[in-house]
Amino acid sequence: MKKLKEYALLTSYPVGNKLKVYKKVLHAKEFSNYLIPSTKLTNPSECISFLDKHSRAVIKPLKGNQGKQVIFIEKLNERPLYQLIDGQHSKTLNRKELESLIADLILKRKYLLQPFIMCKTKTGLTYDFRLHVQKNGRGSWEINLIYPRISGNGKLISNISSGGYRGDLEPFLILEFGDEFEQIKAVLEDFALSFSTHFDTLYEHSFDELGIDVGIDQQKRLWIFEVNWRPGCKNREFEVARRLIPYCIFLANN
Repeated sequence: MKKLKEYALLTSYPVGNKLKVYKKVLHAKEFSNYLIPSTKLTNPSECISFLDKHSRAVIKPLKGNQGKQVIFIEKLNERPLYQLIDGQHSKTLNRKELESLIADLILKRKYLLQPFIMCKTKTGLTYDFRLHVQKNGRGSWEINLIYPRISGNGKLISNISSGGYRGDLEPFLILEFGDEFEQIKAVLEDFALSFSTHFDTLYEHSFDELGIDVGIDQQKRLWIFEVNWRPGCKNREFEVARRLIPYCIFLANN
């Protein structure tokens, strides 16, 4: 890579882990109100205190893992007890058992701790939106595709790699939001382009492509779940190439 950089232009750069992205957006302030409050999980008692405040929490790996190893915890009223959901597996733990489990987790890898944002369809399936944006031949952001990702097996994860499936935007919005579907669609499109333009300014280098995962809660508030620098293009390779090749020409000419 170092040798290649001496004579070749690179189009893609990593955004860093989830905490790095969070801190950059938070520090810049402009889009900070879309962030889910996040902290690095360092010890079990921190998680217990977090659950006393929020009652529901999500623990996810700092580095992207396609929705794998994401754990949901809810504090129950009795004694207290805690319900833990890992994929399709659910179990109830007391405080000591939960602390022991978290201690084992953070020994193996680094995790992020967040409050749980409820984002479900009318039929109770978890979903989010993937906003896939790319630079075009003018070096400007444009939308490749926006689509909902819906859990197909009762999981709280909508990631396609973890058993979710991809839906079509307009039919999904009509079904879930009725007469408001055009307004919600406009919000998603505007956010995709405005956030990408802003995100570009937070790094020394420019990005060619981003996959921004967002959710809309029960109050219709939009939240940023994750920002991916290499979002994948299965079944739309041509649409990606149609923008990527002119963007490469733009870079070479400028």
